[in-house]
This record gives sequence, C-alpha cells and structure tokens, in this order.
Amino acid sequence: MRRLLVLLSIMFFTSSVQAQHATFTLLKIVTPARLNTILGRERADFLPAGSRPKTYQWPQTYPARYSVALYRVQYPAVVPEWHNKPTSASGLIAIPIEPGTAKMPVVCYQHGTVYGKYEVPSYSFSRTNPSGFSQYAGSYETRLMVAQYAGQGYVVEAADYFGMGDSTLPEAYTVKGAGQSACVGLYNAAQAFLAAKGIRQSQLFLAGWSAGGLVTTAFLEKLQSLGIHPAASFTASSPNDPFAGLNAWIYHPRKNEAIWENTMLALTLFSYQHYYSRPGLAASVLKAKYYRRFRKLYDRDFHSQAELQRIFQSLVQPRVPLLAYLRKPYTNPAYFADSAYGKFLARSQSFRVMCQSPVRMYYGSDDEAIPVALGTLAASYQRAMGSHAIHPVEVPGGTHRGTFLSAVSQSLAWFNKFR
Repeated sequence: MRRLLVLLSIMFFTSSVQAQHATFTLLKIVTPARLNTILGRERADFLPAGSRPKTYQWPQTYPARYSVALYRVQYPAVVPEWHNKPTSASGLIAIPIEPGTAKMPVVCYQHGTVYGKYEVPSYSFSRTNPSGFSQYAGSYETRLMVAQYAGQGYVVEAADYFGMGDSTLPEAYTVKGAGQSACVGLYNAAQAFLAAKGIRQSQLFLAGWSAGGLVTTAFLEKLQSLGIHPAASFTASSPNDPFAGLNAWIYHPRKNEAIWENTMLALTLFSYQHYYSRPGLAASVLKAKYYRRFRKLYDRDFHSQAELQRIFQSLVQPRVPLLAYLRKPYTNPAYFADSAYGKFLARSQSFRVMCQSPVRMYYGSDDEAIPVALGTLAASYQRAMGSHAIHPVEVPGGTHRGTFLSAVSQSLAWFNKFR
C-alpha cells in the first residue's frame, strides 16, 4: 500500500518543476515489467542472433526491481568554443522509485552516434517527437541503461548534447568543450533537483558507448578539474582519439570496416566548421559531388527513415573507401595531419586524461568500427605514464553493439562493489 501511495504521489507531482533555472518535466512512470521487456525482447532486436559471431557470449541481465520516474530536463549551459555563450540544452533523468531511500548512486551516461535529432535520451521512451516520424529504435542504448541501472536503484542522467533533442544549436559532434559543458550542465541541474526531492548522491559513476565513450573520458577530465571524483567509470568501443580513428579508416581500412563510417566525415566536418568558426571547412575537404548529401546527413534534412536510407544508400552503392570522398590533397596522410580538419580532430582527443579513479574500457575483438589498437589506446597511454587506472577488457566476438551490451551487463556488478 505504501509503495502504491508513493507511485501516486509522483504521478500527481506537478508536471514541471524548476531547479536553479532548469526545468524538469515528468514524462512517465515505467514499471519493472516494462523495463524487463527492454532487457529482453528489445535487447534481442538490438542485436539479433544472426548478427552475433559464434565466439560472442550473450550477456546476462538483472531483472528490474524498481519502477522508474522519467523526467525530461531543459537546463542552462555555455558553449566554451564560443567564449562561453549561454545556451539551453536537454537531457533525461531517471529516478528509481525506492520508498524510504534518501541516498542513491548516480550514473551519468553519454550516448553514442545517432542519426536522428531525437534518437537521444530525452526522447528515448517516446514513440513521437517533433520530427514527425518515430526515432524510437535508434535510442535503445539509453533505454537499456535505464532498465539495467535505474531498475536496480541507480539514478541515470543522460545529456542529449548540443544540437540534439530540444537544443536549437547545430550539432557539436566530438567538439570536446561543448560535450563537457553539456554533461556538466546536466549534472549540476540534476544535483539540485535531487536535493530538492530529498535525495543525496551516494556515489557517482560515468558510462559511455562509442562516441559517448569519447565524451565520457572528456567529462571525467572536466569533473576532476572541478574536484569531483567519480567512484568508477566504464566505456565501450570508445574512439579516444578521433584523429587516429579517421586516419585508420581513411588510409588503412580493414576488410570488415563498418559501412556507416562515412557519416563520421559529415558529423565531424560540419560540427567543427560551426564550433571552431571555420566557414567552408567541409567544402574544402569533401569532393563537390558528395557535399550536399553529407550536409543533409548533418542537418538531419530528411523526413522519414526511408528518406535517410535513400541518402545513405546513394553514398555507399557502389561502396567506395572513405578516401574517395575527399579532395585530392587528402590522398597524402601528411597533408591530412597538417590540415585544419586534422588538427581539429586531434583537439578532440580524450586519451591523455590522467585518471584518478578506476576506468574499465571494453573493446571488441570483432568490432567493425573500432580497431583493437584504438580501443586500447587510452589504457596504453596510462601505462606509459606509470598509471594502471584504465583497465582494458576484451569482449571476445564483440561487435560494436555486442561490446556495448557486454559492458552494460558486466559493469553493473562492478559498480555495485563501490556501493
């Protein structure tokens, strides 16, 4: 009876709550049964049996114990690359409904690359969004984190990033300062909101997948500079050095290279053009015949999943190597390294962070996007400095998605040891 009263009190809680100029809007209450569907059927759809290498071990899940209250957050932040210009960003906070609990651990999750503007945390549980077509499937990663961690009693916080979700800015893909600011802004707003609800943070954890792994270590670096030290962190398939990643994809592609890696050109080029105030950067790198289609991908200038697929298919059929999209001077790797584009990519690195708390970095033996050398780069750099804070964890048979699923599963038990 008490649990029912708590549920009802949250449901009738005012739909919009102010916390230090941030707005928290209650979206819904998600039950354990719904969370377990995410951990079961939806997870199987995310990585079907036919796409798993034989050496990959399907990871276990832990059934959800608590219902979870979901809030969409609109919060203030600044853009460091634009002299700290104020802006507004969006994100999600998921709070377990655990009666009588005044202290909860917090996980800040950083999502990976998405192609829809609303394939982000704040819309991850919604079938509708302002685009006019569903982008539900593309935001599964956030639902999994909420189901597995919030369902076990962790508060889950996840930023949409600048330019995504309800943000009106251009996307800031792998722009380091902007990514750090989006995450710190949400963390600060959420801390005030939790305090207003009588909830204190017991421990702080960080997590991120793919490009979100890059954001996670950049976020860790920023938190440490502010004197905030997470108990532990994990990343999965993280490209901690975007320059090294693009260099490998362009000049030394593997046989199993992901066909969607060409979109990394679109997202990085136009993001850097905007945030580093470099007009014409994308046009100076891309061949003219590809420019308009790459711009459409970055601008999300499509009105259905089918239209997105047509744009993408026009770029990959017939399949061409990434180098074929670039202007002639970029056939020389030295030119690429010394170009503005190459230098902006190098500026985005987050593997030189001197970690002051343990980090597990999961990498897959069969990852079609992140080569083993790139997935273990940050750990190697830490060891070169005499630190063993970063521990690389191989996922045998781990594809890009499989590595993520294994990391989510294995890290829960690890995080629980710090509670």
